Amino acid sequence: MDHAPKTAAPPPADKTADIDRIGQSMSRMRLMIGRRLVGRLAIQQVAPELDISHLDVLDVVRRASLTETETTVGTVAEMMRVDPSRASRVVAELVERGVLRRDVSQADARRSIVMLTPRGAELLAQVRTVKLSAIADIVADWPDEDAECFARLFERFMDGFEAVYQQREKSLAQK
Repeated sequence: MDHAPKTAAPPPADKTADIDRIGQSMSRMRLMIGRRLVGRLAIQQVAPELDISHLDVLDVVRRASLTETETTVGTVAEMMRVDPSRASRVVAELVERGVLRRDVSQADARRSIVMLTPRGAELLAQVRTVKLSAIADIVADWPDEDAECFARLFERFMDGFEAVYQQREKSLAQK
């Protein structure tokens, strides 16, 4: 079986400029996301006592609870791609602050699980409100059809981006 990396075909000439513009915009977006501008804004407005890693853990616990029957510190570490001891420390800080709580697993009493408290869920809802408000400000003067088109195309782009990433990760794992 040939495991040589596949060389991507060059884009059609009529799309090259568009692809370049998308790439440049993605670089700008990565810098803004890397600086965690929305998260920092949310913390300033909603929970100045927390830091970015706290928001990350809260969001991971929320997302994991949608797909997992029980969320453990190991789940948090895996989803955040951090060392389990780091995840454990941040979870402990959030338990201390009353936004997460620990409980005993119903499947295995030796295992500890973590859940959002009502305060944690409210905090995430407030953070989401700040994020959506920033997006609303950005598109406020856009015609409705432009906002709808961008939402549809951006979602389609991200679906494709995730699919390409997963396929390439799968290909690398097979090597």
